[in-house]
Amino acid sequence: MHIDLLPSELVTDIFLALPAISSVIALSSTCHHFRQVYASSKRLRILSQAAENEFGPTQDIIQLVTHNSSQPAHLRRSVPLSEALLHSIVKVGRIARKWEEMYPFKKWKTDFENRRDITDGERFRLRRALYRLWLFSRAFHDGAILRWMRCLPALQHERTLLLHNFSSVELAEMLDVHNMLRDTISSNICPSNGTVSRKFQKRFPHSNYQLLFNTHLNLPPPSSFAQHGEYHCSEVAASKSHNKYTPTARHEPGAEGWGDDILHYYVVEDMLKLDPEQLIHLKENAPYKSQVEAYIKSKGDWFDNNGETFVQTLHQVIHDRGQDMDEFKDAIEDGEMGVALHS
Repeated sequence: MHIDLLPSELVTDIFLALPAISSVIALSSTCHHFRQVYASSKRLRILSQAAENEFGPTQDIIQLVTHNSSQPAHLRRSVPLSEALLHSIVKVGRIARKWEEMYPFKKWKTDFENRRDITDGERFRLRRALYRLWLFSRAFHDGAILRWMRCLPALQHERTLLLHNFSSVELAEMLDVHNMLRDTISSNICPSNGTVSRKFQKRFPHSNYQLLFNTHLNLPPPSSFAQHGEYHCSEVAASKSHNKYTPTARHEPGAEGWGDDILHYYVVEDMLKLDPEQLIHLKENAPYKSQVEAYIKSKGDWFDNNGETFVQTLHQVIHDRGQDMDEFKDAIEDGEMGVALHS
């Protein structure tokens, strides 16, 4: 049968089976008949199913993008489909796809000999966990909630109500993704002094250059580059992706460190209040500490010394269910729970 003679119902089923929105657009451009079916009243249904196939579960995205302070975060909302809602779904889904690509490198960071691509089912679980963490951040990490309010019984109860919506298996997936966000912050966005030192030595293994770290005030230390004469490095190390760790007359790599282990821990706790989109933005567009600091300052005074509340709330929920938090964490570490499971 010629393609132009296919019934509209069958063409619609073909559209609904496509794995991505780009595939829908491509198929709709193949002939007038397919274009007419796509442009009909079924268009929103076709696009929403493609979004589900590519970025699902879209129901969790809808809970995220439709959340506002007038409704408790744990209540599920039904929203009519619209073009604006689809645009929001696609925007959130594309952020999640970036984290999908990053996950294997973070999950098997030290166990790199077992690193592998994650399956479609694991990608789905990762996206679901990411959307739910994002909702938690949007609902409970904003300027209206100051540090002294974190332990208010009403707010604590509201946070636990959201996490009680999910099974322990789903909570393990959320903690697994939360660990990935934490590692991205501590390794890429806000590296500790020790991390900066290790990355510098990895790039310049034969250098005797002494890094100068901020030990008291959060001010850039004077560079000792001029005192050491010309600094030689490979073209690769001097490239744009590595110049953060390259000493120059105006740049001291040690100034990129965010403190020793104790200070760095509290920095990371603060940064975990940022949502996945904000973290991706910083990772891709703010390679220098001064840029990250400017971004944080734009958030207002409430952000500093006011750590995230997800892990604390998760601990309470796991305890309420009669489970042990240490065993819960170990199961994720051992691949028995979480996004990617050992076979």
